[in-house]
Amino acid sequence: MGVAKSWIKVLVLANTHHHHHKHSNLKLRHCLLEVVGGGHRRRISWTVVCGVMLFIVGLISFFTGHVASDLDWCSHRHAVKRRLLKKKVDRFSGAQVDIWESKYSKLYYGCSERSPYYATCTNQPTSNGYLLIAASGGLNQQRTGITDAVVVARILNATLVIPELDHHSYWKDDSDFANIFDVDWFISFLAKDVPVVKRVPDKIMRSLEKPPYTMRVPRKSEPQFYLDEVLPILVKRHVLQLTKFDYRLANDLDEELQRMRCRVNYHALRFTKPIQNVGEKIVMEMRKMAPRFIAVHLRFEPDMLAFSGCYYGGGDKERNDLGEIRKRWTTLPETSPDGERKRGKCPLTPHEVGLMLRALGFENNTYLYVASGEIYGGEETLKPLRELFPNLYTKEVLANKELEPFLPYSSRLAAIDYIVCDESDVFVTNNNGNMAKILAGRRRYMGHKRTIRPNAKKLNALFLKRDKIPWESFAKKVIAAQQGFLGEPDEMKTGRGEFHEYPSTCICKKPFKFSDLDRNYHKNLTLTRSPEAEAESEYGRNEEDQGVHNVQNIENAGLIEIQGGSSSVEEKDGVDFLVD
Repeated sequence: MGVAKSWIKVLVLANTHHHHHKHSNLKLRHCLLEVVGGGHRRRISWTVVCGVMLFIVGLISFFTGHVASDLDWCSHRHAVKRRLLKKKVDRFSGAQVDIWESKYSKLYYGCSERSPYYATCTNQPTSNGYLLIAASGGLNQQRTGITDAVVVARILNATLVIPELDHHSYWKDDSDFANIFDVDWFISFLAKDVPVVKRVPDKIMRSLEKPPYTMRVPRKSEPQFYLDEVLPILVKRHVLQLTKFDYRLANDLDEELQRMRCRVNYHALRFTKPIQNVGEKIVMEMRKMAPRFIAVHLRFEPDMLAFSGCYYGGGDKERNDLGEIRKRWTTLPETSPDGERKRGKCPLTPHEVGLMLRALGFENNTYLYVASGEIYGGEETLKPLRELFPNLYTKEVLANKELEPFLPYSSRLAAIDYIVCDESDVFVTNNNGNMAKILAGRRRYMGHKRTIRPNAKKLNALFLKRDKIPWESFAKKVIAAQQGFLGEPDEMKTGRGEFHEYPSTCICKKPFKFSDLDRNYHKNLTLTRSPEAEAESEYGRNEEDQGVHNVQNIENAGLIEIQGGSSSVEEKDGVDFLVD
């Protein structure tokens, strides 16, 4: 209490001295103040008093300033967010983006050659046994299994038997490997990587005391798992079968194994001549009508819609139809159709795909090839897309007679679509399924040909407000939403996503030379192909089954700046592209 009284006295004295004459103040600065505390007098200098007062004033200012800044932040946050978004939309809408091809696509190339330290299988020890693989799913899911099977055979130092394809999946296709892929080419091309045979020799099969051992490995298993858990069984039993083999190998492997994946997927797996011929015929027919065309993988079949758990306004009939199909997958969780659509998990309708393409700048006279099976709702569902793009064609229209031998086989029909989509100038995928991933990766490897994947999460919000937004504003927002979803080289980051979709290890940068600069470089900032890039390379040339060299982002010596900077594929969830 005494201490409190003494501080009060100090403040009173200070206040009194504050109103004295200036001359008096000068005297007081040198005097001592008497303070009563604890029953005796103390003398405190005027300097101490001033320090205490300044401390108190500073403390009050700190707290009041902090509160004010918080209030100011809250009041301006929404306005700042809208202003930044508008700036972003305006920047993207004004950017000169070539919707048909990336201007950076010639700066990188696909590379999957073996390193000088790679030991060919002829230099490997004797094989540890025969590896049987049962691939599962549809054509492209099986393709991932076949690709990984070769790598697993290399890890185990095993002899790979030509994989068996799934005959019991949803598509009920009884095609074998030899009906879809060129077996002899597959074996000969991989001769330096792994030994491949068409079947286990009869002598070996007769010597077995038990039938081949069968097992299923966990998904995304690491190479060490195969060495620890699978190799001992293979060595003991000599013949081993791995079942339901899809995505059973880890995404990240060492560089040699990743490049082996590319050799298998982009070179060793070649379609049979009959399939190749029909696919090339369709491409030629499209080229006769237009110098360039878009291939759209609509993926709007009943099974896809049922699996997605989405709803498209078809009433009870749609709910009943898709509900019956959905029962085939007993482990699918119950989902909210509206919730799935907001999360971007639903395929766009054909009409929405058309709106997106028109908003991006593709004209009404653009030629479209639609790669798809049975469209849910048939021609009525396709009608809005056809109105936006009258030049719409399918394989059934362009090669009706040639398709007849393939009609009972969904995998072979899918292989034909695969060829046309791969050769198209622009590929548009409507979901992130197996075909979309495989083709996106291949097109990156073969020259970064334009590949458009709808940003369904952002576009869904736009489509809901389509009737309330002028077309010009709608188009700007679509362009802004699609930044990072157009197949540009800088979208591919090492270690991101599935390797089959982003084969970053197999993308090489061309060496930069000033001689590569175009004469008009100062005007258009483009590069010509370097002579060195055309040098002989088993996996770097434009061979029979390989397209143009592919590309990633270039930042050579700061001479070229990618338009709009480095854009991430996924924008922050809070961004609202409906802001006008």
